[in-house]
Amino acid sequence: MPTLNKIRSALAGAKGRQTGSRDASASGTPAALPRLRAALTAFFAVDGFLFAGWVVRIPAIKEQTGASPSALGLALLGVSAGGVITMMLTGRLCDRFGSRTVTVAAAVLLSAGVALPPLTHSVLALGLVLAVFGAAYGALNVAMNAAAVDLIAALGRPVMPGFHAAFSLGGMLGAGMGGLVAGHWGPARHLLALTALGLCVTAAAGRALLRQPSPAAPPGDGRTRAAASAGPGGAGPAEAPGPAGKRSASTRRLVLVMGLIALCTAYGEGALADWSALHLAEDLGAGAALAAAGYSVFALAMTVGRLTGTALLERLGQRRLLTAGGLSAGAGMTLGALAPWTWAALAGFVITGLGLANLFPVAVAHAGALAGPRGVAAASTLGYGGMLVGPVAIGFLAEWISLPVALTTVALLAAVAGAVAWGVRGAAGH
Repeated sequence: MPTLNKIRSALAGAKGRQTGSRDASASGTPAALPRLRAALTAFFAVDGFLFAGWVVRIPAIKEQTGASPSALGLALLGVSAGGVITMMLTGRLCDRFGSRTVTVAAAVLLSAGVALPPLTHSVLALGLVLAVFGAAYGALNVAMNAAAVDLIAALGRPVMPGFHAAFSLGGMLGAGMGGLVAGHWGPARHLLALTALGLCVTAAAGRALLRQPSPAAPPGDGRTRAAASAGPGGAGPAEAPGPAGKRSASTRRLVLVMGLIALCTAYGEGALADWSALHLAEDLGAGAALAAAGYSVFALAMTVGRLTGTALLERLGQRRLLTAGGLSAGAGMTLGALAPWTWAALAGFVITGLGLANLFPVAVAHAGALAGPRGVAAASTLGYGGMLVGPVAIGFLAEWISLPVALTTVALLAAVAGAVAWGVRGAAGH
């Protein structure tokens, strides 16, 4: 009998292992995660590539449409309006159809939309097609970030900065390619080539993204584990026990806090993109090439910061990383705005880029971990709003006081982001 019992136990164990193996295979999680991560990385890269490719052709489109600077500014608001309107809607679409499906659809629309501006010959038509382009851009940013949040939960590692590094690298590559072909191709040919390239990448990456099974989160609440996986201090107040209604209200407040951090970060990105070259040229007397290097060193520093962001998150945790990033960016931008020498201002821009690099991706990832696609949409909308407000606010302040003093608002908001990040956890009693 003891021998028979051992045989039965062995058979039962083998059956259990086979069932477990079939379940793991059905979920596809271990094998699917690297492919899903690679596919999502491709979407982040192509997003930055297409957007930068359009931006470098704005002067040619301005000449083609005969737009005045003010009229062009109004037309460019189409990108912003389309993006903001669709961002909140995209959260609902992701809940209904799935973030990966919406990611692929938005990438197709963005790839097609980038070819439209050269077909316009009036400011009104340009504004309308840019609204379509902006809608696709906003939808893609929300959907792919929401898909990334789900993947992070399954991986149990805070890899969101790596995705945003791919966006930065794609943007640098798109701007570089645009500069190389600008003297040989017109905007229509260039942007049509971007459409073809974007659709090819979308087809390849989209097939991998849609064919893989949905990633399975580790035991427990996957989003909670994703928030906690950021290392020491990474767990957010959403994990605190309490009544469901209270947790829901707390979650909404925390999503808004993450959106505020994203807004402060994007304010600085938008301000440096539009005003850094002018500051170096007019306030510090830098030549054209050196002035243009201002935003380049900032963007390169952000890319480097994001490439190292996952390791920093795992070592420091969300709270400490956000706080250190905000405060260092504040110090760097104070130097960049008020330094009397060009080399010191450039050093300040580098420090600012390193400090701001991971604030936006970490804030959006944590908002998604708290509230899913709608959390990503809310934080992204606030962040995108900061990128819109920043250049305009700097312009008004520069006219009222001076550009160097106006740029110190970037330092102030970066420090606010760091202080807010530091205070959130303590306020929750953690």
